[in-house]
Amino acid sequence: MHDWFETPAGAYLLAWEQQQFDRAVADLFGYHALQLGLPALDALAANRMPHRWLATAAGVSADGAALRLDYAALPFAEASLDLVVLPHALDSHRDPHAVLREVARVLVPGGRVVISGFNPLSLWGIRQRRERLYRRFNVGRALLPPALAFINEWRQRDWLRLLDFEVEVVRHGAYRPLMGSEAWLRRWRWMDGAGARWWPFLGAVCFMVAVKRVHGVRLLEPAWRRAGSKSAATVPLVRRQREPHGKPNKGSAE
Repeated sequence: MHDWFETPAGAYLLAWEQQQFDRAVADLFGYHALQLGLPALDALAANRMPHRWLATAAGVSADGAALRLDYAALPFAEASLDLVVLPHALDSHRDPHAVLREVARVLVPGGRVVISGFNPLSLWGIRQRRERLYRRFNVGRALLPPALAFINEWRQRDWLRLLDFEVEVVRHGAYRPLMGSEAWLRRWRWMDGAGARWWPFLGAVCFMVAVKRVHGVRLLEPAWRRAGSKSAATVPLVRRQREPHGKPNKGSAE
């Protein structure tokens, strides 16, 4: 995908996503932040955490990358990161649910994950399904990178809910049709405004912010702690007082 983002369509998409990431991470505070994939996009540029890293997939070289790893096996301790951003990391990995599960493991309670991915319910999603036929029959012109998954927004929501995430922000963008030249993309720029107003869920990209929630545990007191003791009641004792001559007085009691 790195080469594809140098095309006119890729640059158009990258510009929109850069604005969304800058807006989302600017006011997120903590100590450790991690970006997984897409070195062409500096998703942590507007963030002010002291420790920020870029990690790429194994076998992908990029300037400024601190780590090369499998996104589903992060070399971080549990609850050690405050922010993880995933620019197209889910739709480019073979097991996106495993990536989210690993992100949930390394995030601290209250930490956030920021996700961007292609939307199958868009003009680009329709083009992607057509290009599968192009590649099968070796006809037409492919404008999207191969081996790219378009994951439905509601499926991502279900995955996040199962991992105790709460979705805070969902945005869609990039409404222009997928074109191979910059001139044709400019001709359709009016669709960005019209799409955001009239069909907001049909943008080419889905952008999402979710926070990790850890619910508190309350220890219930055992029932036997609250039960009253049967031997708590006192019984008066009867004592016999002796008369001065040593004979017991039968009518006295204490």
